[in-house]
Amino acid sequence: MNLINIGFGNIVSADRIIAIVTPESAPIKRLVRNARDQYKLIDGTCGRRTRAVIIFNSGHVILSATMPETIKQRLEGKGAE
Repeated sequence: MNLINIGFGNIVSADRIIAIVTPESAPIKRLVRNARDQYKLIDGTCGRRTRAVIIFNSGHVILSATMPETIKQRLEGKGAE
């Protein structure tokens, strides 16, 4: 299993990630709202501003305070901690 740090000690399975997107667009805001209503939203921001929305193949959505580009670099192994 390939794990990745998404910030503040939160770690997720990189193998299950479908997309990493920014939270500003209306469709992504709808996706987050629907995930919250279906109890499939996980808030990993620790109270900070959401900078990335991570979508998983299980339908779960995780909010992260880490920039999407940083998460991408960690997935590629460039920013491993």
